[in-house]
Amino acid sequence: MHKIISRLILKLNIKQGLKLAVKLTPKLLMALLILPSVLHAQGLSDNDIAMLRAKLSPSLEVASGNQLQIVNIKATELASVVEVELNTGEVLYSDISGSFLFSGDMFRVTDNGLSNLSGIRRQGQTLDKIAAIDESEMIIYTPELVKASITVFTDVDCTYCRALHRDLDELMANGIEVRYLAYPRGGESAGSYQKMISVWCSDDRHKSLTQAKNGQNLPERDCQTPILEHYGLGNELGISGTPALILPSGQLIPGYMDAEKLIAMLLPENAP
Repeated sequence: MHKIISRLILKLNIKQGLKLAVKLTPKLLMALLILPSVLHAQGLSDNDIAMLRAKLSPSLEVASGNQLQIVNIKATELASVVEVELNTGEVLYSDISGSFLFSGDMFRVTDNGLSNLSGIRRQGQTLDKIAAIDESEMIIYTPELVKASITVFTDVDCTYCRALHRDLDELMANGIEVRYLAYPRGGESAGSYQKMISVWCSDDRHKSLTQAKNGQNLPERDCQTPILEHYGLGNELGISGTPALILPSGQLIPGYMDAEKLIAMLLPENAP
């Protein structure tokens, strides 16, 4: 779905529904900045949202083969620019006339540097989506005293997932809880898919997960599992490999991070 977005979001001729290449040129940016600032001051009315949806939806659907739909439109901190959220979880930006769409991150310029408003928004969305998952669907390793918690998308056949799992004792000794979600790379076609079903269907998920990550063969089991839902969520969050760590802030860390660095990041007060 990310490839669809990268092909699309660019200058759209809304009236003709044509797919054209769009760049955020200085001329376009200036046009956006000098548009009336009423939107910023008052927010979007229901009529504004309906108008934008009516103008943008047909072209997005034509350009994507009906794969992209608008799920939300709202104002941003930049006057006359609105945020357009798609069913893929991606966010685009549009001028208030609905004549232009562009992708990328929006930054606020401050005396202390740049603040990535889009990144902050994504992190909040990530936390909301993770919070919507019942913990009974996860495999959780909880220390006696929890100081921080991370959520990890994992694959039992992934070399670096196994390395992270070997760090569990050290992480837990420092008060870090590890909550696993399933991400068999390749989905149902992955060689690890059936193994992960067997883990999630086990009477002792913790033991079975460790055995699977140690390369041991498990008895094949079958039951209703959330594995494909976890996999779909991972894709929605932009995950393409494992392990993928979600920090308490909502920040996504792709790949393995050794225990010492991870502990220092999560618990800076413990750093030497």
